[in-house]
Order: sequence, then structure tokens, then C-alpha cells
Amino acid sequence: MATINDFIAQQVRNLTGGVQIPAASRDQILNGMSSSVLGSLTQTVARPGGMDQISALLTGKTSAAASPVTQLAGNLFSTNILSKLNLPPALSSSLSGIIPQVMGKLSGFLRDRDGDGDVDLNDILLSLRGNSGATGGGLLGGAAKSILGSILKK
Repeated sequence: MATINDFIAQQVRNLTGGVQIPAASRDQILNGMSSSVLGSLTQTVARPGGMDQISALLTGKTSAAASPVTQLAGNLFSTNILSKLNLPPALSSSLSGIIPQVMGKLSGFLRDRDGDGDVDLNDILLSLRGNSGATGGGLLGGAAKSILGSILKK
């Protein structure tokens, strides 16, 4: 199974294909967008009520555009990447508009991991912890697993 880093990076590459990104900034933008999405997940899971927000996003109960997890990813991207690049406002706006699309693709990454026939909070926890019954980094990969493990005391 691909890690969340791989999945997010692929979605970012796919969704930015139609946006003209200056060659000198391309890697910084793509990596920054990926790290902003992952950062929003790891920061959200560490907050009280964060698992509920992630669950709502990944199960479709909250649209990606309305999710606080998506809003955090957008804020991280704007603050940590776009504000430092001096890009034209239209390009910055186009790039920021990709974040909800990437977040919306995350629900397709989640699957029934506990074999009970549905995708529920337990499946999300198993994905986040990387307990998929197979080798692989799980949804959040190594660094985030340790954060989640300390929160869940596992």
C-alpha cells in the first residue's frame, strides 16, 4: 500500500497539471502543497475532536471544501509556501483552489480495514496507525504514527 505522502504527492501532481507553475518554483510548490495537506492531518488528529473532523472528511459527512482540515491545509500552504514566493495573485488563487480537490481525493484512499463491511472510525484509526495487516506506512506514515500513538497511548 502506498503511503499518504505518495498518495498526496500523486494527487498534487495530477491536479496541478493544468496550472502554469514557474519552473523555478515548481518543486517548492508541489512539495509544499503535499506537506501542507499532511501537516493539516497530523495537526488535526492531535487536537481534541480532531478525529471526528478527519472522520467526517474521509467518510464524506463533511465536504472537503467545508472541512476545517482542508481550511488548515490551505492556511498552511498560504503561510508557509505562497507568501514566500511572490507569485501573481491569480496563480496563488489557482494553486490554493487545488487543496480542497486533493483533500477530497483522500476519501478514496480509505477502505474497510477491519472487515466489517463498512468504512467507519475504526477503519480510519487503523489507517492512521498503519495497522493494515500488511507492510506499509499506513495513512500517515512514520512521523505521524508516533504522534497518533502518543495520543492514543498505543
